[in-house]
Amino acid sequence: MRKTYSARAADLRPKWYVIDAEGQVLGRLASQIATILRGKHKPTFTPHMPCGDYVIVVNADKIAVTRGRLDKKVYFRHTQYPGGVKLQTLRQVLEGPHPERALIHAVRGMVMHNSLGNQLMRRLKVYAGPTHPHQAQKPVPWRGPQTLLDEYLSEQPPASGEK
Repeated sequence: MRKTYSARAADLRPKWYVIDAEGQVLGRLASQIATILRGKHKPTFTPHMPCGDYVIVVNADKIAVTRGRLDKKVYFRHTQYPGGVKLQTLRQVLEGPHPERALIHAVRGMVMHNSLGNQLMRRLKVYAGPTHPHQAQKPVPWRGPQTLLDEYLSEQPPASGEK
């Protein structure tokens, strides 16, 4: 009889990945980041646990968008006072003091909207410039699923017949 695998907290070994956002499309990058944070790229994926990895994004201010979304995409918020509607276009966000918030907002919309989603969002580190303070964690550059295959092959011992 087969049983469903469920990872334990002790089994989880999160890794750190660094992604350069320069020239990448906002939505496509956000969906990749959400998948990494959630852990769906791992064979040990467990839906109710934060089994994903940490993600560091650099150059978030140089992100690309398609079809004129710089002026068409509008971020809406309300101050909870009468007439307190605040609207900002994507161009205003990227040219403002915190351009990384556009990517954070996109990723936040792609993860769960509950306490597990909050845990996953704490694993996302986004920086507008090319540097980050997480060198001690030894992050690996993310190149897509090929990164996972390279890591898997480097961890495997040689076959018993090979020398």
